[in-house]
Amino acid sequence: MPSLIEIRRRIRSFKNMRQITKAMKMVSAAKLRRAQDRVIAARPYTESMQRMLANVAQAVSEQNEDELHPLLARRPEDRIQILLVTADGGLAGAFNANVIRAAQKFMAERPNAQFKMELMGRKGRDFFARRHKDITGQHTTLFQKVVRYEDALDIARKVIERFEKGEIDAVYLIVNHFKSVMAPQLKLERILPAELPTVEPGKEDMRVDYIFEQPPAELLAALLPRYVEGQLFRAMLESYAAYQAARMTAMEAASTNAGELIDKETLNMNRVRQASITREIIEIVSGASALA
Repeated sequence: MPSLIEIRRRIRSFKNMRQITKAMKMVSAAKLRRAQDRVIAARPYTESMQRMLANVAQAVSEQNEDELHPLLARRPEDRIQILLVTADGGLAGAFNANVIRAAQKFMAERPNAQFKMELMGRKGRDFFARRHKDITGQHTTLFQKVVRYEDALDIARKVIERFEKGEIDAVYLIVNHFKSVMAPQLKLERILPAELPTVEPGKEDMRVDYIFEQPPAELLAALLPRYVEGQLFRAMLESYAAYQAARMTAMEAASTNAGELIDKETLNMNRVRQASITREIIEIVSGASALA
């Protein structure tokens, strides 16, 4: 049976641990609020861009434009670029592990394809740097402070250039989206070749009839890179918000577990103290009986 000193040492350690996890939860909650505001602010831009692309694409099809933009070119997916978005830190449950497993499963389902990886986040870099030989980029400082549009722009332009040159046949994005505080939503989506949005059935009357100064095909060519850049930037914002939510949830669970351990060890300490007092009383009574 452990001594009282050892039990008190355990209780003190658990209390210190609970204090740390509560502080980390509060920090993540504050960061989550700011990240959530940025995600909500970015979503209308992406939705507006999708509606505009749908209308412009409809105008291009009505004018029977035969020229195909390079970002729309579909080829057999023999060389695939993966954009993997993880976090720079851990202590967030299965947040990073789920993204990494999704990437491994995606590659295992395509054994004949060649994969190139663009790793955003330290956790993804640490895992695949020793396991995958063809890494086109490692970005481990994207999420240290504030997610910047310039970082997403640089990465998007690099993969767009490689796709236009024919060095890769498709670009897939694997990322956790912010769905709720309790659980992120893992998404695997293809961003190149670009999938043009279409006007939803029954909403044809809501389509905007633009007056084009340029031919619609030229306007579409100018919008497509912006659309890809916006998708990547939104994914980075979603991932950061989802990470802070997962971290906050994990720290709350750790604080609860620490509290349960404190209660358990406190009960154990009281039992040890009671047993010690009972033993001392028995010894006193036995000594008094021997002297009588």
